[in-house]
Amino acid sequence: MKATSNKVVSFHYTLKDKETGEVLDSSQVHGQPLTVLFGANNIIPGLEARMEGMEVGETRTIEVPAAEAYGEKDPNLIQQAPREYFQGVELEKGLPLQAQTPEGQIINMIVVDFDENTVTVDLNHPLAGKDLIFEVEVTDVRDASLEEIKHGHAHGEGGHHH
Repeated sequence: MKATSNKVVSFHYTLKDKETGEVLDSSQVHGQPLTVLFGANNIIPGLEARMEGMEVGETRTIEVPAAEAYGEKDPNLIQQAPREYFQGVELEKGLPLQAQTPEGQIINMIVVDFDENTVTVDLNHPLAGKDLIFEVEVTDVRDASLEEIKHGHAHGEGGHHH
């Protein structure tokens, strides 16, 4: 059985920054393979497209350009905010922060710079602008249930639990 739309695919991965070779994430750290419903936008598009047709036991080194991963860095998402918005926070460059909008949406950001009046934050995804390399091994492929297709994600071990 091959990794195609409406199949539940489990795979181990190691994610690296193409430029530096730094390991950014690995399913081995989480102790189990990642399990996704293929064709439901559960993983970045460039990875899913390059995994299409893989079978159990198959391994690949897959390069995904930034545009097909987390997108290019958007300079409009680097913004300044008044320092008073960050009261009680010990600021340092590179510090990840979360804020909540009045509507309840969580916004992730990284502190880029700060002075006594303003804090510059980057609202881009931390991997935006990075070309990525995935080392992938498919461990299981099965037909998705009608419920999984309806819900848009895999259920059970490694998948979503209701």
